Amino acid sequence: MTWLEMCVAVDQETAEPVAEILSRYGYNGGVAFELAWTPTEEGEVGRDESGLVDVPCPCSHDAEFPVILHTYVPLDDQAEEVRQQVEVALWHLRQIRPMGPLRVRVLEEEDWAQSWKKHYTIQHIGERTVIVPSWLDYAPRPGDVVLHLDPGMAFGTGLHPTTRLCLHLLERSVRPGARVLDVGSGSGVLSIAAAKLGAASVLALDLDHTAVAVTSENVTRNGVHDTVRVRQGSIGDGSAQESETAPSGFDVVVANLIASVLIDLSHDLAAALSAGGVLISSGIILSREDEVALALAAAGLDLEQHCREDEWVALVHRRRSR
Repeated sequence: MTWLEMCVAVDQETAEPVAEILSRYGYNGGVAFELAWTPTEEGEVGRDESGLVDVPCPCSHDAEFPVILHTYVPLDDQAEEVRQQVEVALWHLRQIRPMGPLRVRVLEEEDWAQSWKKHYTIQHIGERTVIVPSWLDYAPRPGDVVLHLDPGMAFGTGLHPTTRLCLHLLERSVRPGARVLDVGSGSGVLSIAAAKLGAASVLALDLDHTAVAVTSENVTRNGVHDTVRVRQGSIGDGSAQESETAPSGFDVVVANLIASVLIDLSHDLAAALSAGGVLISSGIILSREDEVALALAAAGLDLEQHCREDEWVALVHRRRSR
């Protein structure tokens, strides 16, 4: 399949609203983050080696706009109309927030899927977690929790700060025998990590059928298919509904989403927890941390921990005991 890639460079504060715009139009709502610039020891700014694309990116790499957001639409008869709709939506946002221009290019799926592999290396995250690309070899050290991962067309490579924050907090939160729910599983990295950290059962949910397929493949690749159940779907419509089918009674819920979705699902996330259960929420830009924290507090959760990497935040809440 041939794709039309659309990308725009923004600052940290504008990343989330632009991501929400792109998710309305991108294939299956997918948006990829690329941190284009990082400070060097000399205080200058240089290219981050974790860039997702090997071919030249159409977006300018500017220190003023350090985050590049990408989305993809099939190159068909509707592609130009979609591009125009995205352009109009960004124009309105640009009246209140500065950002780079919308850039587009035609990209073959194989080029997208293969080029980032040259930049994706073995990663040590937290105290024990090691993410190993499925095409590389790694000799584990004692105590390592090794995840063999091929993200494919899904998101959740471990490169983004929000994923790293979740992995770090899962190490602290998952106890042997725990029941875990992963809302928005992406590539399955968090579900697999929970299983390998000792969870007795993990339910991985994602609305994107591509993510469900990739999660299933990675679960099998890591030998945790007896522990992790993969399903297409989410946990509610923003208001917790008591029903026999609503997922509930989890010791740990991890939700690496975005602030607006976390706010909308706050009561559903709380309802999914057992009494005393822990919610790890991430995907939160620093400027919206208070909004998310207030929504989760209103849902009956107590804030226990705050972690930050760059301009991204992860929160740990606990459901009050009955």
